[in-house]
Amino acid sequence: MPSSTSASGPSSPADVAPLSLCAREPHVPADRLVAEMVPPPRFDAVRFDTYIPDPNQPSQTEAVRVLSGFAAGLGGAHASGAGKKRWFQKKAAAPAGPRGVYLDGGYGVGKTHLLASLWHAAPAAPEQKAFGTFVELTNLVGALGFQQTVRTLSGHRLLCIDEFELDDPGDTVLVSSLLSKLVEQGVALAATSNTLPGKLGEGRFAATDFMREIQGLSAHFKALRIDGEDYRHRGLPEAPAPYSQEQVTKAAYATAGASLDDFPHLLAHLAKVHPSRYGALTDQLTAVCLTEVTPVPDQSTALRLVVLADRLYDREVPVLASGVPFDRLFSEEMLNGGYRKKYFRAISRLTALARDAKGLVSA
Repeated sequence: MPSSTSASGPSSPADVAPLSLCAREPHVPADRLVAEMVPPPRFDAVRFDTYIPDPNQPSQTEAVRVLSGFAAGLGGAHASGAGKKRWFQKKAAAPAGPRGVYLDGGYGVGKTHLLASLWHAAPAAPEQKAFGTFVELTNLVGALGFQQTVRTLSGHRLLCIDEFELDDPGDTVLVSSLLSKLVEQGVALAATSNTLPGKLGEGRFAATDFMREIQGLSAHFKALRIDGEDYRHRGLPEAPAPYSQEQVTKAAYATAGASLDDFPHLLAHLAKVHPSRYGALTDQLTAVCLTEVTPVPDQSTALRLVVLADRLYDREVPVLASGVPFDRLFSEEMLNGGYRKKYFRAISRLTALARDAKGLVSA
């Protein structure tokens, strides 16, 4: 579907027609999914010493201390790099006690910064460490199959899982089984979420089997609470108000590598692209320009938009938009429902990207 360009044409003969997300239908091979299990570009340079704890939140300083020690401890068992060989050898005894840390906290307290810092600090080659979101991990299982995923990741010293969110009981059982197998192989685990492991799923599903799986999974982790306010809003101005359709269109034409799409058409297109491909959907983009932003019509659409917002945030792609403000994307019913944590995260991240896009608009 073509991008929305009716508001105004090119602002000068030198301008080039923008790209369109709706025209992209990427296909991502399984080996790329594995190779890309590293911290996203936004977190390439983060380290423990670049994390600035809030002096009013001692739990943030404590988190840095605990995670630094956890990283140092990974130089012991399973440090030979022979993980793949061990798959064919006699299975070693599972390590006693928790094999992972679980960072629990609200939006924007720096959990992903700390998780990426742990990945960078772990004394292992990049190919022996994996970093991905919960959705990316389930997508990997879908691409490789369960047994092949276990074989692939069992050679790792560390698996970091960002935004550990359980959307259905099937995913819960799948990931619980996967992590149990990896712990048996000596893989250390680290994860972030907005809810403690023992509370995941509460208020969303009540099935006894589901809760039992949650409790079994939580035993693998030592929970580490991180308090604080969203740093993306700490001392920063409010997100800019939406621009006019003409301003957004003009900026898209004036910005090399920008995309321009009508928001309702983009939402329809996302339904045709598997969420595992949303990262590839944004490849090489310098900015995303959206016209006629309206509240999302249903929960399935909203959840797809959340994944796209995560991928855009990971890649630091500014988002310029006309229509309703981003804090009005989701209905009150959605914001009070079981997926509210995802929706608030998406609002927070899109707001940050909207600030980044402010410079695209001519005064």
